[in-house]
Amino acid sequence: MYKLGLKLWSTNTTDYFQEAKRLFDQKVYEYIELYVVPNTISTLEKWKKLQIPFVIHCAHFAHGFNLAKKEKKNENLRIYNEAKIFADELNAKYIIFHGGIDGDINETAEQLASFNEARALIENKPFRALPNKMNGEFCRGYSVDEIAIVMEAAGCGFCLDVGHAICAANSLNVERYSFVRNFLSLGPKMFHLTDNTDINSEYDSHPHLGEGQLDLDKIKNMLPKGAIITLETVKNEKNKLDDFVNDTVMFKSIVT
Repeated sequence: MYKLGLKLWSTNTTDYFQEAKRLFDQKVYEYIELYVVPNTISTLEKWKKLQIPFVIHCAHFAHGFNLAKKEKKNENLRIYNEAKIFADELNAKYIIFHGGIDGDINETAEQLASFNEARALIENKPFRALPNKMNGEFCRGYSVDEIAIVMEAAGCGFCLDVGHAICAANSLNVERYSFVRNFLSLGPKMFHLTDNTDINSEYDSHPHLGEGQLDLDKIKNMLPKGAIITLETVKNEKNKLDDFVNDTVMFKSIVT
């Protein structure tokens, strides 16, 4: 059986919080992947009360974390240490990291290795950063080769984001599903899944499953049985997770 996860942010202590507990009790999903916004340690005690399995996602470039830039090293360490506290206190299985924007993949590898974090997973990214949002042009960790550099240096695992891989394949002008399949050679520990609004786009999007152009049958056939999969689809309402429930139903209905 697949293990499905709900993506929330550490700031979601009012919106979605009670719904998350209710749906977990109803066995709609198996864990929360919690994105730790910097400077939100004060929310930790409330998350501990849920007594739900957690995966932690370290803050990324949008919140000042960029492993690819040497000049960001001190700030990166500070932000990581906050994520580590969440992971320790919530007994998280993994901590997911992005490789950064622009910069150098070898710097990404070196900084992640310096954390000496046994729970670390590096996540693959699109080739191009979102325009007008990321204050940079190129993502680090867009290819099998770049992810392998980080895994070898840091001794970490890998989180395969399917949508990111599709976007990178479009940028590189290669067959998109073969490009996704090539990442499986790295033995991903877990997966991120959304649909893709425009299957030909270089830019990431997070529509609900079945509302985009991704061949979900083909993707699900690639996933190993028992895979840990965070559904990173958008949330349409402030205090309800009905759309997330629909995504879990859609995923489970796909015939493999």
